[in-house]
Amino acid sequence: MRLLTLPPAGATGPVALRRALSVVALSALVAACGSGPAPTTFDLTAPRAVHAAGAPRGQIVVNEPTAVQTFEAERIIVKDANGAVSFLGGGQWADRLPRLIQARLIQTFENASRIKAVSRPGDRVSPDYLLNTEIRAFQISAATGEATVEISARLVNDRSGRIAAARVFSARVPVSAVDAASAARGLDEALSTVLRDIVRWVGRGA
Repeated sequence: MRLLTLPPAGATGPVALRRALSVVALSALVAACGSGPAPTTFDLTAPRAVHAAGAPRGQIVVNEPTAVQTFEAERIIVKDANGAVSFLGGGQWADRLPRLIQARLIQTFENASRIKAVSRPGDRVSPDYLLNTEIRAFQISAATGEATVEISARLVNDRSGRIAAARVFSARVPVSAVDAASAARGLDEALSTVLRDIVRWVGRGA
């Protein structure tokens, strides 16, 4: 078993945080080989106070986001400065990340009084537009000690198949501690910013 070295006692600042994040990520991999307590399940929230100016541009179907395999599971991701990916132990999401983000994006539209203009695939509606998204980043970045969320969005005309508008949305939030609860809280806050921006973007006519 590889020996893990903790940062010096009393160490603070970005360097100590980066080292601690790396230790936690490696520890999670070691812990995965043995038995331990069940991870805590965390949910993501849909922002409520969303002001979306302008009239809806038609009926919009929100598809489930696409993502690389790393983001297809329920695990909380940590990425180091070299791009290596690890799983943060002690916590997991309440559902597959793409499905969870789709649900919260739809709820954000509904919270912005767009409930009649948004639906999901299978609702038997004839949409004017499809909102296709891709999860590009949804992790704790060990190099900066931040929760990083990046989602690309494309509004596609359902009749012509042409892209009406496209944009990349991103947000970063510092994490206050190296544990699953702090990571989940930071990622949830960053996602809320991105969801608000997407809904406002669509409300402005993209």
